[in-house]
Amino acid sequence: MRTNGYTVQEIEALSDLTALKNRWQIPPELWSCHTAIVDGYVLEGHVPVADIERLLRERPDVIGLAVPGMPIGSPGMEVPGRAPEPYQVIAFARDGRQFVFATYNP
Repeated sequence: MRTNGYTVQEIEALSDLTALKNRWQIPPELWSCHTAIVDGYVLEGHVPVADIERLLRERPDVIGLAVPGMPIGSPGMEVPGRAPEPYQVIAFARDGRQFVFATYNP
């Protein structure tokens, strides 16, 4: 995010990520390694900057976006010599609705 011009405030060493993820209503099947709050939206995992910018521009009625797991080729998960894995960015809403927001490396 910093390399794309965003100011980032990092909070490390939280003892209970489960409580944080539950507080922000992130469905367990979408959990990943990082959780961020950006302008009232939750970002879970390695969400591409283009999707974050689209989210902030379109402002859909969702809690946030998630990239479950840590797919190779997602931002920050590039591995030299390894082909990017297919992955999806999933939008999730308060009513339990989930939908594909973007697809990468199909």
